[in-house]
Amino acid sequence: GWAYDIGYGGLDHVLATGQDVNILVMDTEVYSNTGGQQSKATTIAAAAKFATAGKSQPKKDLGLMAIAYGNVYVASIALGARDAQTVKAFQEAESYNGVSLIIAYSPCIEHGYDLADSLDHQKLAVDSGYWQLYRYDPRLLEAGGRPLQMDSKAPTVPLADYLDSENRFRVVKRRDPEHYSQLVKAAEANLERRRIVYQKLSEISIPAEEAREAAE
Repeated sequence: GWAYDIGYGGLDHVLATGQDVNILVMDTEVYSNTGGQQSKATTIAAAAKFATAGKSQPKKDLGLMAIAYGNVYVASIALGARDAQTVKAFQEAESYNGVSLIIAYSPCIEHGYDLADSLDHQKLAVDSGYWQLYRYDPRLLEAGGRPLQMDSKAPTVPLADYLDSENRFRVVKRRDPEHYSQLVKAAEANLERRRIVYQKLSEISIPAEEAREAAE
């Protein structure tokens, strides 16, 4: 919650320095340490303190905002979905001479499920399109390659399968099924839009010579 919300100004300041700093954001999608309040990390349809009827606005796209700098290494990971991708992201971030930001899907008791099953939930989150896996490496841009690598595919299971597995969504459904249905549709549309944006970005490359000239 801090990284997306009240502390974002500090995080953004570090991203803008260009210094060799590695940042890990443990994304629980709420203010976990202070009781589970909603923040800009909270997703559509999720219940949280101050959003008991389900959050109606999209989650802030912290990764895309960091990618916009162009010289920040950015990765989105979920250990339970693809452990090899997680390890690769950490290795690349460590070797990158500049700011690195890794956003990690992180289980939280506020999600409302047995945390012993957290790895399965991470996999379901990725398979349903709820959580994307990707790596943005500025070094590939400088080399004339495609800097954004998508490590997750289009959804293979319904988003509802993931949402129904966690109480933070089920509680909204029990309270007002009709309203919940509208929130789920909004969530599906938002996630699809984000997936398309990232897919298009992953197709972009700049010839190495032009990339070097732009950097200079």
